[in-house]
Parts: sequence; C-alpha cells; structure tokens
Amino acid sequence: PFSLSLLALCAVTQCVCVCVSKTSCLLQKGLPDGVKGSTLKIPRHASLKLLLGFVLLSSSSPRTQAFSLGVSLPRLSVPPVASRAARGLRTALRMSSDPAATLRAQRPTWQQTMLRIKDEKKSLKFYQEAMGMTLIDIIKFPEFQFDLYFLTTLPKDQKYTLTPGSDEAHKYLWTMEGTTLELTHNYGTESDPNQKYHPGNEDKDGFGHVAFNCDDVYAACDKLEKLGYAFKKKPDEGRMKGLAFVYDPDMYWVEIVKRGEDSGIKEEFNLSQTMLRIKDPKKSLAFYKAMGMSVVSEKHFPDNKFSLYFLQCLPQGVSPPSDPSGDDARNFVKGLYNPVLELTHNHGTEDDAEFSYKNGNEPEGKGFGHIGFLVEDVFETCKAMKALGATYKKEPMGGNMKGLAFMQDPDGYWIEIVKRGGYDDKATPYWLEEAK
Repeated sequence: PFSLSLLALCAVTQCVCVCVSKTSCLLQKGLPDGVKGSTLKIPRHASLKLLLGFVLLSSSSPRTQAFSLGVSLPRLSVPPVASRAARGLRTALRMSSDPAATLRAQRPTWQQTMLRIKDEKKSLKFYQEAMGMTLIDIIKFPEFQFDLYFLTTLPKDQKYTLTPGSDEAHKYLWTMEGTTLELTHNYGTESDPNQKYHPGNEDKDGFGHVAFNCDDVYAACDKLEKLGYAFKKKPDEGRMKGLAFVYDPDMYWVEIVKRGEDSGIKEEFNLSQTMLRIKDPKKSLAFYKAMGMSVVSEKHFPDNKFSLYFLQCLPQGVSPPSDPSGDDARNFVKGLYNPVLELTHNHGTEDDAEFSYKNGNEPEGKGFGHIGFLVEDVFETCKAMKALGATYKKEPMGGNMKGLAFMQDPDGYWIEIVKRGGYDDKATPYWLEEAK
C-alpha cells in the first residue's frame, strides 16, 4: 500500500490526502464516527510526522493498535491490516543492503520437520512410547479436516506440564529453541484401507529418513523388535555395522544411531537427524547457511561417490568445529542434543541439467512435507531471501493464512517460515483472510 514514491511526494507537496474509502484506506476501520469516508487534509509540517507514525508503528501484534500522530487530529485506532502494512513499509526502509546481515538479525532457527501420517494413534504411540518423545502441542483445523501434532525430545529432568492444544502450549511451541517432529493427520485416512503415504527412498526421492541417537543401538533395537516394530536394516546387517533402520507405522525409515561417549545425554533416545538428498551442495549449503545453519561436520566417500553434510542452527556463543571433516567434528555431532539436517549429495547430479529430486509434495508421492524455521519477522526474512534468489511456494500475504510463508530451497523442498512468538497473545503464527 505504501512506497518510497509516497515519501518523495510528501516532501514536495503541501498536504497529504488520506482517503478512507472501504476499498483503499488502511485507516477506514479505525477512524472515528463522522470521519469515515471523508478526506483528511494534513498540513505540510505534519505530513512527515504522519509517515513517521506509520514507519515506527509497532508490529508485534496484528491486533488493533493506536498511535498519536502528534498533530491536531483525533487519536486513530489502526486495524490489523494497517499495522501489517506499516510494518512492511518500516521493513522496506530499514532493509539492509546486505541480505545476509538482515537474515542474521532475524535469528532463524530450525523448528520442525513435517511428516504426513495415516493413523495418529499408531504414530503417536510409536514416537511417544517407543522413541520417548513428548507431545508438546496439538493444533486442530476441523474446518480444513486435518490436525497437527508436535513432538520433541525433552530432557528427563524437564517435566512438561502444559496441555497440548492450550494457549500456553502454543506459546511454548512457537518460541522454543529445539526442533519438533510435526505429524500431519488428514481426517479419514486411518479408516481408508487403500490410503498410504509415500515414505521416500525410491527412485529420485529426496526425503530419506529421520534419526534418533542412543547409547546402545543393539539394546535399543531389541526393545523395538519386542514392541513389534519391523526393520529395514538391523545393526549387524549390511556393510555398515552398528546402525539400524526401523520402520515407523507409515513405513518411514527411522535410523538408530549410537551417540558419542560421555555425551551427558540421559534420555534413551533423542531426535538427531532429518536427511534430505541434494543435487548441488554449493547451492544447498549457501541456502541453509543464509537461514542461520552452520556446517558442523561433513563426510566424503569418493569410492562410493557420495558426500554427507551435517548442519545445525547452533546456539548463540557456540562455534562449529574448525575442520568439519575431522574427528573433532564427528564427535561434536555425536554429542549434540538437538538434531542436525543431513544433506546427502550423490556425486555428479550437479552436472546433470535434467536431474531433480522429488520434494515429497507431488500428488502421487506425498509423505514428507517440509522443514520449518522460526524467525523474528517473516516479511523481512522473505525479502532478504528473495534478494539472494530464493523462490516461493507461498509468500507471506498469499493464500488464506497470512503472515507465514513457504520458500523453496535449491532442490524444491518446501521451507516454512514462521514468526517466532506469533502475532497475538496466543502466539498464533498467522492470521486468516477476512471473509468478503
């Protein structure tokens, strides 16, 4: 609604006319009785104050906010749409010429990996009872026929007392520093015998697996087998000994990995990886570094023609190992409590112009959905990433859910961008488009 040209106009004209018609004025809902539908003339000396009021308007919530223009006008109550427009103007004006610097200020943190599930009861039993995860929140969308379940690994001595689905749980979810597994359940799939999700790991599939670390892979697999879960690979099978892949109820591969000695982690399992295949490591690493991630380890297997890159959003004050290919880096990763993003590069794919991976959202191959990041300002983050060449599946003001976005990384994986702390006192990370 605003542009830099408006600033220039105000500098040279004698007045600013603010139209408050239903279709064009941002202040329409907030103007006092008797003013709506009219034109307000503001003297030249006050015009810049008016603009400054918009630029400095707080955008911490889309709820109605009021501000004083400092001129002889009534105090105006600005509706959510005006607040968001003002935030967009303020963002455009203060946008750093260095997008990377802008992104650092947004403090992006990896907050979720989303998987679609057929039967929420079976999946929750597996991830809670077998893998020791805590259900921290539930977000229900009955009007859209789906629910979201968010689970994470919490320290044994941290008792989670919030009720999933409550406002307090929502606030915890959208401000947390860790990473969740987001399980998406579409109503009715549990009773459809022909419905199943695609777990990945077939030709040109991008998503590979999630993983959990533990102290004893063999003991952990014995437990899982006794609980009735099937395996893709047991610890002593195949060429790589000492690690395993168990199937979850939707046949997603769940890797079981030995954590480092003296890690200090007391939990039987901790969520430790999401693996995605990438075509060109140079492009993918640049993208995820821009989103606040650091390469904490990398492994190269020239004989087998593939490489692994492990990334994480490290806490403030923590630096990645100086040599990501060294033993210190491998030990560093094995001792991490929060998960890493494992990017797998099969050598040569970067030179094949026709090659691409499936991202998990194709109509006939849905399973893995996306990963997501929390940021301070979705709009500012998206503008900075667009300046770096990112493309979008959904921009912040696109679709019915306003204020959140879906970027696409260099391989087309969907990357959700969510406002840390949300837009209201319930930490809702979006607002719905008003019915016309």
